[in-house]
Amino acid sequence: MKNIDLACIIDDDQIFIYGIKRAMELVDFCKSFLIYNDGQEALDSLKSIISANEKLPDIILLDLNMPILDGWQFLDEFINIPVSKKVHIYIVSSSVDPKDILKAKSYEAVSNYIVKPITMDKLKDILEKEVEPN
Repeated sequence: MKNIDLACIIDDDQIFIYGIKRAMELVDFCKSFLIYNDGQEALDSLKSIISANEKLPDIILLDLNMPILDGWQFLDEFINIPVSKKVHIYIVSSSVDPKDILKAKSYEAVSNYIVKPITMDKLKDILEKEVEPN
């Protein structure tokens, strides 16, 4: 299975970050990672990447409940930034609230809503969906 170049994890839970990175490594999900602990840090860095015309992540795994700028606030800001390529955003949250799931579906930029914990099979499903076959 082919992998992606760059994945971005935006989450304030260090244990989740460690676990998801490990799972991504085991399924050969991506070549490298960007990791941010809150939406503001991610937004500032991604804006800099866009301004410098550097490589954007192919996929963003976005938590909802974070300090400073939560996932919804990040999403509202990020979708208004003109980008040269499609970035696939997956909300990965512990929330099972139907309102959150419905709200996520209202964003065209959101590819899917995944309830934590995320499994290696789910990562493989994302790869199959998002990586273009040769």
